[in-house]
Amino acid sequence: TKRLFRAHREPLGIVKSHSQGDINVKTKHDSNFRLKRFFGSTMKRTVEAARSLAQEVSQARHKEDVADIADDVRGDHNIKLKASNSHKGPYDFDGCVRHVQEMGSGHAGAVWCCKFSVCGRLLATAGQDRLLRVWVTRDAHHMFQDMRTKYNTEQKSSPTPSQESLATLGAAASTSTSEALPPSAPFHPRPFCVYAGHTSDLLDVSWSKNYFILSSSMDKTVRLWHICRGECLCCFQHIDFVTAIVFHPRDDRYFLSGSLDGKLRLWDIPDKKVAVWNEVDGKTKLITAANFCQNGKFAVVGTYDGRCIFYTTDQLKYHTQIDVRSTRGKNSTGRKISGIEPMPNDDKILITSNDSRIRLYDLRDLNLSCKYKGYVNVSSQIKASFSHDGKYIVSGSENQCIYIWKTYHDYSKFTSVRRDRNDFWEGIKAHNAVVTRFRLYDIGDP
Repeated sequence: TKRLFRAHREPLGIVKSHSQGDINVKTKHDSNFRLKRFFGSTMKRTVEAARSLAQEVSQARHKEDVADIADDVRGDHNIKLKASNSHKGPYDFDGCVRHVQEMGSGHAGAVWCCKFSVCGRLLATAGQDRLLRVWVTRDAHHMFQDMRTKYNTEQKSSPTPSQESLATLGAAASTSTSEALPPSAPFHPRPFCVYAGHTSDLLDVSWSKNYFILSSSMDKTVRLWHICRGECLCCFQHIDFVTAIVFHPRDDRYFLSGSLDGKLRLWDIPDKKVAVWNEVDGKTKLITAANFCQNGKFAVVGTYDGRCIFYTTDQLKYHTQIDVRSTRGKNSTGRKISGIEPMPNDDKILITSNDSRIRLYDLRDLNLSCKYKGYVNVSSQIKASFSHDGKYIVSGSENQCIYIWKTYHDYSKFTSVRRDRNDFWEGIKAHNAVVTRFRLYDIGDP
């Protein structure tokens, strides 16, 4: 089993110092020689101590930032948010965040992935217990139940409701459900579907616009499902763990898969075979994230050594790449890419990596637009994501909290703050364990 979640450390550099003084040339030369010998080791220890101290101070400040983040409050009570020391307000979420529901029939073990459907009324979750669960909002439960009943009765191709019917749904939940849950609870208390078939942890899920679902697993397979069917529709075999899958955004007869064998595959679902594939170059070929960008024009993969590689979708030919790392310091060596997400309605892409940084790149020139920090992601497969309108960036964290940044912070009141850095976060203590996934979605008022 490949250790997908381990982290690397790199050695600190050595800083040399030269002495200057008003002495003769020979004495000066000898003095410089002795000083070099002395400072060669002493300065190294000093630099290492200084950097260690800086890291401790940074960690202490971070602990101070999150120490008084309130624990999860059950019921309709407001939850207190904590902001970073640099964020002096105004705050977007203070006083408006509430705990409204906990899924009682949930997973056993860690949840590695969760994703909303295109319509926002269905939520797929999966993880360590090898099961794929689909949850439905209460106002859409009857409609999807009718759709499933109609399909099972007529035994024809899966019907799909129009977006208009989804948008105009009212309080369609059953009386028993309404009595069992508070009015603010958006989801039906039990899963709409539970799919079994995978024999190991599920790592990723993807929705098509027609309510098909893909699930990938450590059992080296991808499985295809539909919410009207109880069985697996097709199984796509791979050579190694399948870490990432995504439907083509314009043609859901195709999907992209990334695997630890270093191969990126574009699958033809009707033909049940690989249409085209390519392999990542380099010493470290492990693919840890994948997605489409620019509405399917390019396929992009993230690697274990911190590269983001772009391919043309039609032939999966190499196009370009981004080395996701800092120019200097402890993050100058690339770390594992754990998430890739295109920005809604813009030619930008959000990349999450194991250096506890989230980076927004402009695809027009591949320049770094902004770097977001504050959360902790050293070894986990945490993926940051956008809100549905692209206004906010959200992420889980290894310190049990969830984090929210404005995609574009208002810097007008600052004179010396870099516009391409954003540590103005708001946070909530969400769980008593690592928060692997956090999604914002507009599902309307309950």
